[in-house]
Amino acid sequence: MIILPAIDIKDGRCVRLYQGDYAQVTIFDTDPVRVALRWQDAGASWLHIVDLDGAAQGSPANADLIERIREATTLHIEVGGGMRSLPHIEQLLRLGVDRVILGTVAITDRALLQDALARWGEQIVVGLDARDGWVAISGWRETSQVKAVALAAELSEAGVRRFVYTDIACDGALTGPNLPALKELQYAVSCALIASGGVKSIADLQALAKLGVEGAIVGKAIYTGDVDLAVAIREIER
Repeated sequence: MIILPAIDIKDGRCVRLYQGDYAQVTIFDTDPVRVALRWQDAGASWLHIVDLDGAAQGSPANADLIERIREATTLHIEVGGGMRSLPHIEQLLRLGVDRVILGTVAITDRALLQDALARWGEQIVVGLDARDGWVAISGWRETSQVKAVALAAELSEAGVRRFVYTDIACDGALTGPNLPALKELQYAVSCALIASGGVKSIADLQALAKLGVEGAIVGKAIYTGDVDLAVAIREIER
């Protein structure tokens, strides 16, 4: 299983939100590039970046900063937040980003998703952000009437190759991942699954690895020191 350290960008700084609440923000570093280099030095091979400003406004807001991270590191990078048009996706991929994560448009614009899949294939990832099992959109500020498991099954049939699943109640809460929800999702799809939200210990990562997911995103725990990223990578990715 691959461990993907997370960098959430808001107002040019590396932050963490509690359960996706923009009013509950903690600033961990003023320089996301410095943070990316720290995680690279710890042994990470992938980086998960969320453009929180982009997610809120509906278009990429931190492309320049993401480009600086791309140029400063040798990490593989996936980016989500505000990618709601083909030009938005193309803009990020041209920077050298490996994968773009689409969330809102998977609900609101299926034609765009299909066009993106046709053009970029496996470079397109769908983010399933769930609140009590229902898909949340627009930077998690709205909850749809679509069940995450049902949407995942439908999109898997439509050609999506990889999902990032986030349980919003777990995100930034250090309460452990929602293993039953992840297991249910695994039964629903036949493609790759990356788990996000709630990891608080190496034991949580071991539980996710045992579940068989492709990757696990770790955010708050590596900033608070609850998880030592270098140790986790040695333990889990060996």
